[in-house]
Amino acid sequence: MAIMNVNPTRMQMTKLKKQLQTAKRGHKMLKDKRDELMRQFIELVQENKKLRDEVEKKLSECNAHFISASSVMSHQALDSSLMSSKQQTGVEIDSKNIMSVDVPVFSSVAESPNEGDIFPYGFAFTSFELDGAVMSLQELLPELIRLAETEKSCELMAAEIERTRRRVNSLEHVMIPRYEETIKYISMKLEENDRSSRTRLMKVKDMLLDKAHNYSGKYTNPAGE
Repeated sequence: MAIMNVNPTRMQMTKLKKQLQTAKRGHKMLKDKRDELMRQFIELVQENKKLRDEVEKKLSECNAHFISASSVMSHQALDSSLMSSKQQTGVEIDSKNIMSVDVPVFSSVAESPNEGDIFPYGFAFTSFELDGAVMSLQELLPELIRLAETEKSCELMAAEIERTRRRVNSLEHVMIPRYEETIKYISMKLEENDRSSRTRLMKVKDMLLDKAHNYSGKYTNPAGE
C-alpha cells in the first residue's frame, strides 16, 4: 500500500490520526447504511415478486374474459366497443425517502367520478363476458401501478446499494490502510530522528567531557612508569 506524500512531522501525524478516526466513523456509518438498505431492498424484492405473481395470474384471468367475449362477439364489434373511452385515468407521482434514496409513490386518478364510465360502450349489443373483462382490468389497475412503483424503487435502491458498497470498499481497502501505513511510516521516521538526535547529543556530551576532563587522553602512570 502506497503511503501519502506528506512531511513526517508530529503535527502531520496528529492531523492524519484525526482523519483516520473520521474515516473509520464514516466507514461504520456507511456499513450500517448498506446493511439497512439491503434489508429494505430484500423486503421490496419479496413484495415485488408477490405482486408480479398476482398480477400475472389476474392478467391471465382478464385474457380469459376477453377470449370468452371474442367467442360470442365478432372482432369488429369487439374493436368498436373498446375504441372510444369515456374515462381517462392518470397517474400522480410523489416520492418518499428511504435511507437517503428518493423512491417514487404512484397513485391512479380517474378524471370522471362516475364509476360506470369505465365501460366505453352501451350494454345493448355487448356480452356480459366483455363487462367482466373490463371490470377485471379496472380492478387490476392499482396493483399494476403498485408493481411499477416497487420495481422502480428496487432499481433505485439497487443503484444506491452499489454506490454505498463502493464507498465502503474504498474506505476499507484503500483510504484507511493508507492512513495507517502513513502514520506508521511517520512514527518510524520520528523514532529514527529521535535516536539520531540522542546519538548526536551523546557524542557532543562525550566531546565536552573530553575537553573539560581529558577523559579520552592517554593514561599516565603517576610513578613515571
